[in-house]
Amino acid sequence: MKRVIEGSHSVAEAVRLARVQVISAYPITPQTHIVEILSEYCANGTMNARFLRVESEHSALAALIGAQSCGVRTFTATASQGLALMHELLHWTSGARLPIVMAEVNRALAPGWNIWTDQTDSLAQRDTGWIQMYCEDGQEVLDSMLQAYRLAERVYLPVMVVLDAFYLSHTYESVDVPTEAEVDRFLPQYQPRFQVDTKNPCAFGQFVPPGAYMKMRYDIAGAMEESLVCLDKIQEEFYGIFQRRYGPVEAIYCDDAEIILVTSGTVTSTCRLVLQSLRAKGEKVGILKMKLFRPFPVAMVREAVSHAKKIAVIDRNFSFGASGIFAQEVRAALCNFPGHPPVFGYIAGIGGLDVTVELLEEIYWKTKNTAFPERESIWMGI
Repeated sequence: MKRVIEGSHSVAEAVRLARVQVISAYPITPQTHIVEILSEYCANGTMNARFLRVESEHSALAALIGAQSCGVRTFTATASQGLALMHELLHWTSGARLPIVMAEVNRALAPGWNIWTDQTDSLAQRDTGWIQMYCEDGQEVLDSMLQAYRLAERVYLPVMVVLDAFYLSHTYESVDVPTEAEVDRFLPQYQPRFQVDTKNPCAFGQFVPPGAYMKMRYDIAGAMEESLVCLDKIQEEFYGIFQRRYGPVEAIYCDDAEIILVTSGTVTSTCRLVLQSLRAKGEKVGILKMKLFRPFPVAMVREAVSHAKKIAVIDRNFSFGASGIFAQEVRAALCNFPGHPPVFGYIAGIGGLDVTVELLEEIYWKTKNTAFPERESIWMGI
């Protein structure tokens, strides 16, 4: 059924449809609308779930670690400083192989205090063992949440579904909200592989020697690789039921493109307008939309850009002392790829600054008219 809802409510509807059993919540702008409506659902009987009001984001994830360990499907949401406070437990979640799903609303980190969108908060957690999916619109948010539960419970790794603050979290648009029966066909009841059981005592999170610890990390790495294959199968099944698919990357007019703009999140929507305008003028430009950041889809990126002359990565983030983080990943993916095109890194939209059609066109023309990147990162809009 088509409904006009905001991006935050797309998350909440997916959590409802997934029949989540335990929700932990600590409000932080701009994710508060997600847990607000979920609290209403739990209070009025729309959801048969336990709603835990905790005193911090650290406690929010700690509570879910306990609940998920007991064999139930769980959810939380956070942003910015809240995600940073969770950092310790992000490692614990993946190390314990708990398939927790979390919505992360991209918001700039303080100081100075800023509530607008910026990807640095989620990308700063890239080494914690969480699968990360970035969304462009409200429909993709809802669909990605449902797919995240299937994927997490298949490979036993936690999944972070990421959406832009305000541009997406607080923007209303038409979203096809499926029925519970449709979702039940796609997402079966959670059947934990292991759980706390007083009738079958087991030890969890024990001290391990170096060899066992390294083997555990090797297995997590293998699960990350497996998730790429699993996600493809999951999305095909999702398409069979709902007639929508996304893919770890979306290559748009890349086959004959001389310059490819690499985007993620809501910047992609603006870039689609730029693509139409430039193509109408005869410019051979394409877009590579990055949905999946962890695991990074190296082979897909290489294939998508193989015929391009130049690549321009638009990063709404920055790793101090290095460069934009998506640009880093693209460069790493191509480093052993003979004769790969030069990668131009552009920093734009930090702290919620608008990434406009005009700015993206400027990035395109700057890339076209420059033979080689003048530096690792070119800051735009300063």
